[in-house]
Amino acid sequence: MKRASAKSKRTAPLKTPTGLGANATRDIAAALTTLLADVFTLYMKTKNFHWHASGPHFRDYHLMFDEQAAQILATTDDIAERARKVGGPTLKSIGQISKLQRIDDNDADYVTPLDMLAELRDDNMRLATFMRETHAVCDEHGDVGTASMLENWIDEAERRIWFLFETGRQTEG
Repeated sequence: MKRASAKSKRTAPLKTPTGLGANATRDIAAALTTLLADVFTLYMKTKNFHWHASGPHFRDYHLMFDEQAAQILATTDDIAERARKVGGPTLKSIGQISKLQRIDDNDADYVTPLDMLAELRDDNMRLATFMRETHAVCDEHGDVGTASMLENWIDEAERRIWFLFETGRQTEG
């Protein structure tokens, strides 16, 4: 029996057993890894706004942003592990996140509370769109496991969108 050397084990490609074909593994893992970069970006932006909320509704915004950030962060491990379960790689660094992210950072010194709400609402809407696109990739390859998880994450994103929209509505009159 031939034994692999320690060096060859470190450089060997991932060979996670999966019922999906090579094209499915490649496409789904790539879509999930890009989605994961977006989720980390949205998490960081939500925490940024949590830390920098101000004004008469500070407490409400501060708590809502923290709750939403925790929900967003909770999906990261599931997304990364799903990419691995289907036989692909996932994120390895902050640098990789910055190369893949499709949601913009916000490094402004000051953002008004209403602008925070609107920006996070729009970013969550984009994230839900990206999730639907990833769902379509899963459907194309018959990956019902990932598709099912995405459906729950889309529902969570839609709830965040709703809360951000309603919180940011101006009273009429």
